[in-house]
Amino acid sequence: MQITNVEWSELQIPLKKPFKIALGTTESYHGIIVKICTAEHCGFGEASPSPRITGDTVGSTIAALTRFKPVLLGSDASEIGAIMRELEKSAVSNTTAKAAVDMALYDLLGKYTNMPVRNILGGEKEKIETSLTVSIGSMEETLKSAEALIDSGAKVLKVKIGLSPEEDILRIREIRNITDAKIRVDANQGYSLKRAIKVLRAIERYDIEFAEQPLPANAIDDLAVLRSAVEIPIMADESVHSSVDVLKLIGKVDAINIKLMKSGGIYEALKIAAIAKAAGIKIMVGCMIETKLGITAGTQFALGIGADYADLDGYWDLREQPFNGVEFKEGANIIPKVAGIGATKVD
Repeated sequence: MQITNVEWSELQIPLKKPFKIALGTTESYHGIIVKICTAEHCGFGEASPSPRITGDTVGSTIAALTRFKPVLLGSDASEIGAIMRELEKSAVSNTTAKAAVDMALYDLLGKYTNMPVRNILGGEKEKIETSLTVSIGSMEETLKSAEALIDSGAKVLKVKIGLSPEEDILRIREIRNITDAKIRVDANQGYSLKRAIKVLRAIERYDIEFAEQPLPANAIDDLAVLRSAVEIPIMADESVHSSVDVLKLIGKVDAINIKLMKSGGIYEALKIAAIAKAAGIKIMVGCMIETKLGITAGTQFALGIGADYADLDGYWDLREQPFNGVEFKEGANIIPKVAGIGATKVD
C-alpha cells in the first residue's frame, strides 16, 4: 500500500441561500478535495476550512498539504497512526488539511480490505438519525425553513440561535407550535452566561433535546455553572477540538460534538470518542458545510463509534453536488454498501 501520488484541487460552490449563525453569515462553500493513490487504489478526502472555528483558510490548508506531500509519498497508506503523527510534527493545527488526508487514508484502507469504514471502526448499522439545520432568519424565514425540512423527512431540527434572546425564545416557541419533531438549539458561542440561563430556562417548556455551545469556547467553568442552572442538557462544540480538550470538559457538560474538521480526522476523533465514552459524556458527530464526501465520511465515523446523535447535513445547502454518497431518507443518513468511505465523484 505504498503511496505513489498525492494531489488536491479547490472547490467553490454557492449556497442555495445565505447560512446565518451567531458567528457570521456564509454565502458559498470553498473547500479542497485531496486524492491519495497507491498502485491499486485512490482514496479521497475533503478539507472544509473555517477561519472562525478551526482557524484554517484555504490558503493555509494548501500550504499544509504542500508540507505533507513529501511525508506521504512512499509511506505505507495502511499505517494511518504513524502517518498522522508525522503530519503533526510537520504542521501544528491545520486540522482541516489533516482531516482530508486522514479521510483519504481511511478510504484507501477500506478499499484494500473491501470493507466500509464503519465496519473497520467496529460499527454494523447502515443508517443514523440526523438533525437538519434551521439557520438564523426572520420569523417568516424560520417557519418556512422548518416546514420545508419537515416536508423533506426531518425528524430532528437543529435551530440556530445566539443573537437575540427575545427573538430566539419566540422562534423556538413558534417552531414547536408547528411540529412535534425533536428540537435542538445551537447558539455557536453567542450568549453570555446570564443570557444563556435566561433563554434556556424560557424554552425548557418546549421539550428541547439539548443546547449546543451556548457560551464562548473558552468559558469552560461557566458551562458547568450553566449546566447546573438549567434542565436542558448542555453540549460542547467549539470548546472541544482534541482529546486534551475533552478531558477539561468532564463533569462540566452532558455531551460533545465531534467534527472531523476540528479533530484533524478519524484517527484523533477516535481518541476523543474513547475518552468521552469512558467519562459518560454523550457524543454527537457533526460537520461544517461540506460536500457529500465529507458528510459520508462523518456518517461512517458516527456509525463506527455508535454515536448518540448526528448532525450531518452539511451538503444540504450546496447548489451543486460534486459527489455521490450518503442519502437522507425518513430522518436518517444512509450510507452505500460499498468499500471505503463510500463517496464517488459525479460524472
